[in-house]
Amino acid sequence: MNLRPILIICAPACFLAGCHNDDAPIYQGYVEGEFVYLSAPQAGYLKSLDSPRGTRVEAGHVVFVVEEDLENEALLEAEARADSAREKVENLKEPRRQTEIATLEANLRAAQANLRLAKIRLERQQSLARENFVSQAAIDEAVGNHDQAAAQVESARQQLSAYRDTLGREPEVRSAEADLQAAQAQTAQRRWTVERKTVSAPTTGEIADTWYRPGEWVPAGSPVASLLPDDRRRLRFYVPESELARLQIGQTVEARCDGCAAPIRAVIDFIAPQAEFTPPVIYSKDSREKLVFRVEAAPAREQAAALRPGLPVDVRLAGNGK
Repeated sequence: MNLRPILIICAPACFLAGCHNDDAPIYQGYVEGEFVYLSAPQAGYLKSLDSPRGTRVEAGHVVFVVEEDLENEALLEAEARADSAREKVENLKEPRRQTEIATLEANLRAAQANLRLAKIRLERQQSLARENFVSQAAIDEAVGNHDQAAAQVESARQQLSAYRDTLGREPEVRSAEADLQAAQAQTAQRRWTVERKTVSAPTTGEIADTWYRPGEWVPAGSPVASLLPDDRRRLRFYVPESELARLQIGQTVEARCDGCAAPIRAVIDFIAPQAEFTPPVIYSKDSREKLVFRVEAAPAREQAAALRPGLPVDVRLAGNGK
């Protein structure tokens, strides 16, 4: 039997079907998303949900706000205390005003005049006492008034001296500065609390899910929304032990998926140190109970945003592994 005509007919058919000898291994895997869970450190009622699930957000975009009325009041109080402490420090550092010194000098002169008058009255009472015209009680009262007036003179003199002596104010200035620092620290703490009631996206990505609605009570630290950043979508695939030697950190791979217009290029950045059984997500009759190594790769940034977590992919080494 002559087989030549049959071979001539089959060869073009094989060519049109794309027959080729491609023995590059294909590894099964899927897209993994590393979510960021957004929460506020303080409890409160959810005031607004500015970015519902499915929303694309840029870094710094507000996602939600927790009610901050009480924290705002505490911040205003702390700011008022800080302003008062600052004014006190500035006042202590400035020289005494001449009007203040003049007032103290006038007080000293008035105290001295009162002392002279008390001294005259005491001498008069003592003179009358020698003639037995006044009682001992009157003498005692005059002595008391004289001593009181003398004490007032000394007090006014010391106060005037303290105002004129700038060195004596340094401890007072240091104490006021310490009060100012404490007030500023408390203000910063209150401001931090208020600012953390407004939660923004730390990076560009997509709001994957939300768990509270406006008006509901949100406990401190409880996630309100989850964010899937564009740069935290990864390829996770599984390699048999016999193929592990072909892979290394920094190597480029290509992945294909249903609906993908072009191959997804990614760079391997993790190879598991231990083997594991094939996970159920890629379970098949052929891979049943096979020990494999988990490998992860970071896709190119321009392709990462289009990847959906859980999407099955077929991965092979770039350039057919050559």
